[in-house]
Parts: sequence; structure tokens; C-alpha cells
Amino acid sequence: MRSRPYLVGIAGGSGSGKTTLVRALQERMPEGAVSVISQDDYYHPIDRQVVDPRGRVNFDLPTAVDLDRLYEDMERLSRGEVLLREEYTFNQHDKRPRLVEVLPAPVVLVEGLFVLHHAAIRERFDLRVYVETPEELQLERRLKRDLEERGYGPEAVRYQWEHHVLPAYREYLLPYRHLCDMHVVNHTGLDRALPVLADHMLERARAHSAGVSSVAW
Repeated sequence: MRSRPYLVGIAGGSGSGKTTLVRALQERMPEGAVSVISQDDYYHPIDRQVVDPRGRVNFDLPTAVDLDRLYEDMERLSRGEVLLREEYTFNQHDKRPRLVEVLPAPVVLVEGLFVLHHAAIRERFDLRVYVETPEELQLERRLKRDLEERGYGPEAVRYQWEHHVLPAYREYLLPYRHLCDMHVVNHTGLDRALPVLADHMLERARAHSAGVSSVAW
């Protein structure tokens, strides 16, 4: 018999450190204990994206992402199915997408900008985590990431930040901040929050798995 996984939603603004937190949790927790679903892998094709009045694609809207499919994949993973998804390549159109395999695990982390905005996804979480970072630091991190990793120029990054990112953050994310169970402050690092969060998730996941003979972690 397979127990239901402990589902954790990790939300926060662009550049807040969601992905950094997820990777740190993966490294800290036992092998096979955690799987990750990233909202980034559910973007609709570019020809289905909204274009703003200046003709620029706005990826920072809930409609930019197939959140219904993300929810369906959460349910599939909860039933013990293996997921296969193409990794989203952002602005790197010449890059061949990597096929991502997501295996069932006792803890499932679901991270993204809009995972709290979608009601069915939000209510499915056993734990909601909000990553707190000042807006000016978010912009600094986003500039560094998008320039170095995603092939954007500085003008494009700043335009997106002012016209797309901040408005979406304030409209589609901040209203749900108070619904989160834990708030991780990520101004200078995750050293204090990481062990607390990891231990809590493992404890709760083991409680979910109590009495299930197949648990081996």
C-alpha cells in the first residue's frame, strides 16, 4: 500500500530564492525522500502568450502557465505515477528541451509564482511556504540570473520587471501571502530556515506514512 505524499507549495516573488530553497532541501533530505514539480515547466507555447501594448510577451500572468495540467500532474504523482515533462528553456529557443522525469516520493515540493493563485492547487497543499525577499533584492537577483542564464539584455529585464513582474507579484501573489503556514526570510541566506523546514517536512511525511510497510527512508 502506498501512502499519500506530503505536498508542499513553495511560493515567492521572482528572484526571491524559491529554486535555491528547493535545491537546498533536495540536498539536505534523504535520497528518494523528495520530488519536485516546477511551475516553469508548464508554460504555454509562446504563440499562446499575451502580448502587452508595446508588443512584448508577458510571461508573468497566471494564464501564461497551464496550471490545470500542473494540478493534474500533482494528482498523478500522488497516485504513484511517474511524470515525464519537457524542461522549459525560457529565452533559449535554440536549446533542445531536456526531458524531466519526476518520480513519486514521500515529500513533493511544488514551486512557482502562481501555485497559490490557483485555488485547487492551493487547497491541495499540506504545507504552504512563502519565501520573503525585499523587492530591490529580487530585482538584483533577477538581473543576474536573466543576463547570465537566460539570454536577456538589461533593458528587457528591467522592462519586464516594471511592467510585468511587479504588477503580477502584487496582484496574483501577495494577496495569498497570509495563507501560508511558514515564511522563510531569504535576505542573506537560508542557513537558519533550512534545517527547521527540512526536519518539519520529514516528520510530517513520516506521519503520513505511518503503518505503510513499503516505506524505506
